Amino acid sequence: MTTHHDAPTGASTELWNHDLAPTTAAQRTWRWYHFAALWVGMVISIPAYMLAASLIEGGMSAWQAVLTVFLANVIVLVPMLLVGHAGTKYGIPYAVLARASFGTRGARLPALMRAIVACGWYGIQTWFGGSMIYTLLGVLLGAPIGGENLPGLGINLGQLACFLCFWAIQMYFIVHGMESIRKLETYTAPLKIAICFLLLWWVYDKVGGFGPLLDQPSQFVEGGPKAGLFWSVFWPSLTAMIGYWATLALNIPDFTRFAKTQRDQVVGQTLGLPLPMGLLAALAVTVTSATVVLYGKALWDPVDVASRMTGIAVLVALLILLIDTASVNLAANLVGPAYDFSALSPKRISYRTGGYITAGIALAMMPWKILETTQNYIFIWLTGYSALLGPIAGIMIVDYYFVRKTRLDVDQLYKEGGSYSYKGGWNVAAIVAFAAGVLPNLPGFLNAALPNAFPDVGEAFKTIYTYAWFVGVVIAAIVYGLMMKGRTAPAPASVNHAANNYPT
Repeated sequence: MTTHHDAPTGASTELWNHDLAPTTAAQRTWRWYHFAALWVGMVISIPAYMLAASLIEGGMSAWQAVLTVFLANVIVLVPMLLVGHAGTKYGIPYAVLARASFGTRGARLPALMRAIVACGWYGIQTWFGGSMIYTLLGVLLGAPIGGENLPGLGINLGQLACFLCFWAIQMYFIVHGMESIRKLETYTAPLKIAICFLLLWWVYDKVGGFGPLLDQPSQFVEGGPKAGLFWSVFWPSLTAMIGYWATLALNIPDFTRFAKTQRDQVVGQTLGLPLPMGLLAALAVTVTSATVVLYGKALWDPVDVASRMTGIAVLVALLILLIDTASVNLAANLVGPAYDFSALSPKRISYRTGGYITAGIALAMMPWKILETTQNYIFIWLTGYSALLGPIAGIMIVDYYFVRKTRLDVDQLYKEGGSYSYKGGWNVAAIVAFAAGVLPNLPGFLNAALPNAFPDVGEAFKTIYTYAWFVGVVIAAIVYGLMMKGRTAPAPASVNHAANNYPT
C-alpha cells in the first residue's frame, strides 16, 4: 500500500502537494475510539473548564450553566458530522473541500479565516501552558519569579520566559507530524478522565460535601436580581458556547480523512463531544463550589486551585495540566491551520511549514491581551469569530449535500481551469452568500468590540449579534442555495476514485 496518492494528471502545483492529497488506505488508521479519545482529550481543557464560570457570573444556576454547555455541544455536533462525512468519503482536508464551494482560488479565503482564528487559540492555550510553568516554578521556589512588567508587553520576564518555554515544547509535535498527535491524544485521554475523578474525590474529602454553589438559585427567578431576563442571557451564552468549537466544526475533515469508515467518525465524535463537555462543566461547577468553602471565594481557574494544594499533589496536578494543555492545543489549534496555510501555496508550504507559521503568528498575537476580561473572551472573541465561521459552515453543508448530493470529482479539486474553478478560480455565489451571512452581525460585533466608537447601533443589531452563529449559518446557506440552484450537476460517480477505495 502506498503512503501517498500520486498527483492526478494535470494537477496544479499551486493546488496539490503530498500533505493535501487524499489519504490512502494505509493512512486510514483512526477507529471510533481514536475519535472519542481525541474529543475527550480536547474537551478536558482549561478554557473549556472555565466556560461554566462565565455563565454563572451571568446569573445562571449551576445546572442551567451545565445544560447550556451540553446543549451547545449537541447543536455543534451536527455540522461536525455533516462536514466530517466528506473528509472520510474522499480523504481530503477542509482547505481542499472548501474548493468545491468557494472555487480553487476562492477557497483560500475560508482557509485563511479559519487559520487566523486558530492561531489566536493556539496562542491562548500556549499562554495557559506557560502560566502553569510559571506557577509551578513559583511553588517550587517558594516565591513568584520575574519582577516588574516589561514595558509594552504587560507581563514580566518570568511569564514571558515560561510562555516561550511551553511554545518551544510544542514544536516537537509540529516536527513529528499528525501521527504523534494521535498517539498523544489516545494515551493521555484515560489519564485525564482519572484526574477528573480524583479532583472530585479530593473536593468531597476536603469539604465533606460539594459546596454551596450547587444550591445557589438562578438570579433569573422571581424576586432575583435579574428576574425575567433569562432568555436575554441564554441566547448569547449558547452562541458563545457553540463558538467555542466553531473552528473544529469546519476543519473536522482534517481528522476524519484518517478514519477507517464513516461509522468510526460518527460514533467516535458522538460519544466524545457532547456528554464529556457537559460532564466537564458539571465538574468545574462542583470543584468551584467547594473552593468557596475552602478559600472563601470561587476559584474558577484550575491552575489557581492546583497551586493551593500542598505537597506532591501540587506538582502532579500542574504537570498533568501541562500535558493536557499541550495535547488539546496541538489537536484543536495546530492541525487545521497547518493544512490551511499549506493550501494557500502548496508548492512552497508543507503541513510542517504551516505548523511553524501557526506557532509564529500565535506568538505575535500576544494572547494574554485577549484574556484580560470575560467580556473580551466571551462576547468579542468567541461570539465574534462564530459570526465569521458560521456562514462558511452553512455554505459548505449546502454545497456538499444539496448541490453535489455528496458526490465530488476529487481530481478536479486539484486542477486550475477544472470543474471547481468557476470564474478565475472564484465562485461568486459563495462570496456573496458569505458576505450576506456576516454583514447582519457586523454592527453588533463593532458595538461589543469598540463600544466607544460604536455606542449605539440599534437594539435590533445587538439582538441579531446574540444569535451570531445561527444567523450566519442560516442566511449564508439560503443565499448560496438559491444562487447555485440548477447551476452545477453532480460529478459522475466513476471519477470518485477516493470514495471507491474506502468503506463508507
